[in-house]
Amino acid sequence: MQVTGRELITAIHGMLFGGLFLMACFGVLTLLFRSLAARTTPDAGAAEQRWDRVYLIVMVVLGWAAVLSGTYVIYPWYRAADPPGAANLAFYPQRLLLSSPQTAGWHELGMEWKEHIGWMAPMLMTMVAWVLTKYRGAVEEHRRLRALVTAFALAAFLAAGVAGGFGAFLNKKAPVQGGRLITLRSGQ
Repeated sequence: MQVTGRELITAIHGMLFGGLFLMACFGVLTLLFRSLAARTTPDAGAAEQRWDRVYLIVMVVLGWAAVLSGTYVIYPWYRAADPPGAANLAFYPQRLLLSSPQTAGWHELGMEWKEHIGWMAPMLMTMVAWVLTKYRGAVEEHRRLRALVTAFALAAFLAAGVAGGFGAFLNKKAPVQGGRLITLRSGQ
């Protein structure tokens, strides 16, 4: 079983950073929705508040790791310029997508949306994490503030889902390839 270096980094970007970020966002949403539905707000102990803070920080770090690795590592590989007269565009994903009217929309809509909406998710979740960490008592006390934080968390979750979905489909249509060959398991 072999994979190229770029394929491995793309998988880490999408499945590890992006996938875990999406799951963490869903966890925050679940907690916020549950607290919105509760008639009374439970007071968390000091240990629980520390774990919540760690959870929120890890979630934000995962979100920023996904966006920054996508923007500054994967995206330059995606946009690599093909040499004049190149017949095989497999190593030039953007050019490969734009070479056919059937796949051009994946770049024109999919990548353009992914580029921009992907940044919204960690920005919004950073705000949510900050408010939940700094003003936890106010969020627990004021139902409207909780609803607002929940709305921002939901927007972040949806933005991450759209970016991740487009990323998965784009990688299916025109995968980022190249780099050193890595053997994960040798054949018998």
